[in-house]
Amino acid sequence: MIHRVRSTGGPVDGNAGLTERFEEHRSHLRAVSYRMLGSLAEAEDAVQEAWLRLDRSDVGEVENLGGWLTTVVSRICLNMLRSRESRREDPMEAYPADPAVDRVDTVDPEQEALLADSVGLALLVVLDRLAPAERLAFVLHDLFAVPFDEIAPMVEKSPAATRQLASRARRRVKGAPLVPEADLTRQRLVVDAFLAATRGGNFDALVTLLHPDVVLRADKAVVPTAAPILLRGADTVATSAMAAMQRARATAPALVDGVVGLAMAPLGRLFLVLGFTIEDGLITEIDIVAEPERLGALELAALDV
Repeated sequence: MIHRVRSTGGPVDGNAGLTERFEEHRSHLRAVSYRMLGSLAEAEDAVQEAWLRLDRSDVGEVENLGGWLTTVVSRICLNMLRSRESRREDPMEAYPADPAVDRVDTVDPEQEALLADSVGLALLVVLDRLAPAERLAFVLHDLFAVPFDEIAPMVEKSPAATRQLASRARRRVKGAPLVPEADLTRQRLVVDAFLAATRGGNFDALVTLLHPDVVLRADKAVVPTAAPILLRGADTVATSAMAAMQRARATAPALVDGVVGLAMAPLGRLFLVLGFTIEDGLITEIDIVAEPERLGALELAALDV
């Protein structure tokens, strides 16, 4: 990871004009980098590296500095994604189990949480499952309207092949609901209410969403425990949910195997998934999956993309 030199005024160099021009594009570059990398700390690293490359380059003939910088930071992010993939990093090890606990070298966790909410936590989770070239093609084209003929050289493919990369990514991001739209909407209302009650610590509101005989199952990686967890009854399950109130801050609705569920992703990396069985507007079953192999087998997609 690049070691950042932080300052309150941005990069410092002998060319105040170049610094000023770079600062005009900083927020855009950070937005691109964050969606590419899913980590604000890494996004800041990528932007800082883009500045260093700019400072070392002769850009006097560059007509579109914003486009030049977007290309540079995108290539940096692509290399970082490929390096991440080659190391086969395990999200469970790379990030703390509790979202309230932050890494020593990261940015303000409140800032990261707000940014994740604004981008869409579930979208970040799904993007994290894409191959590096697919992620770049989708992010640049679908989220920032960069033409395919400008993206193609970055991934060393033809514009047509790059279009296919983005198309494959788009299908994975949007997913395929297994229920009619009306049912999906009803599921979303219940799941949103469950998340809001958990985040707000509203025990009574949570109980009203649960069937009296609701069953909660959680695999051994959730706590962890020596054996899977099995809880029964609305009060018992609601009490357990209240214990996860802090973790709920890093949780968002997602399409899980074609139905509405919740994905918990501290710092943008998938930690666990909650699946719900809903009957007559009440939650009858909750299945919590945290074991890496089981998480990898789930089909996840972002809602409202």
